[in-house]
Amino acid sequence: DWTYWLILWTVMGMTQGFAVFISRYFGKQDYHNVNKTIAMSTILCAVIGIILTVAGLLAAKPLLGLLKTPDDIIGDSVIYLMTMVAGTLIVTAYNMAASVLRSFGDGKSSLLAMVIAAFLNVGLDLVFVLVFHWGVFGAAIASVTAQLFSFLFCLVRIRKIEYVRFEKNDWKFDGRMAKEMLAFALPIALQMIVIAVSGMVFQSAINLQGSIFVAGYTAMNKMYGLLESTAISLGMAASTFFAQNYGAGEKSRVRAGVRTAAVISVIMAACVTIIMLLVGKYLLQMFINAAEDGAESLQIGFHYLIIMSACLVVLYLIHVYRNAMQALGNSVWSMISGFAECGTRIL
Repeated sequence: DWTYWLILWTVMGMTQGFAVFISRYFGKQDYHNVNKTIAMSTILCAVIGIILTVAGLLAAKPLLGLLKTPDDIIGDSVIYLMTMVAGTLIVTAYNMAASVLRSFGDGKSSLLAMVIAAFLNVGLDLVFVLVFHWGVFGAAIASVTAQLFSFLFCLVRIRKIEYVRFEKNDWKFDGRMAKEMLAFALPIALQMIVIAVSGMVFQSAINLQGSIFVAGYTAMNKMYGLLESTAISLGMAASTFFAQNYGAGEKSRVRAGVRTAAVISVIMAACVTIIMLLVGKYLLQMFINAAEDGAESLQIGFHYLIIMSACLVVLYLIHVYRNAMQALGNSVWSMISGFAECGTRIL
């Protein structure tokens, strides 16, 4: 998981950084630069996506070996990771399209796109794995295909935004704008990268504990992905609000927004924590077959789930405050917080 997240989080960091510029220009009602920024973001994302794809395909197998992946699962792990990495351009396109929609305050469309992708992913999983017997390759192909449909859905919604009207000059490469966007987005991406690297170091320690421990940890990581997605979504929504109002010069609304987002974070985290403590063990059984993997894996996963759920409020507040800094144009301190997280996790 951490190996692929290294690529995914890099993409998310870059697209999130680009989206801040779009939100600010939209807040200023500078629609020319809105379109210019979207065009430049598209060009930069295409280049970044290609670089990440090539690098990921070359590094996939060596990285899994470096992480001490158990011999009985490394073959399937290589197949799954390389298939997912091959779809990096699709994932990049979706994340950029969703970021554009959020920049205009449209969170519903990206939500609908993910709902469609989720149902499609489940359906394709059943077909590719149970009918075609493609195994982990089928599961990966299902995920990539679902992301493709999410991107196409977002693209259709973007074309309906009245402010998005490109001219030929918008697609002319602007070195000054590209440099400014990259200077802001790269620290955010680097923050994501170092967090993922620290997770990979952590994963290498987990892999030494054997397949039963890995099964429990992996199941919990899937659950944790669901828990963190709400924190990420809240942070992104807050970022759009902050950046639009900052662009419009409404600094008092930015301050009020940070306070409100923090309160919402605490309430949401408390609700999710209570739910996980009550039914988390049953939810984990969706990912762990107790008859095959044993009750020990389930117990390991649940123990991990309890600890992570109890500390969930910290995660939610991190996403709010990091996105607030980024929306105000300070991506460096956000990056420093990422290094702090990396060092602490490794320690």
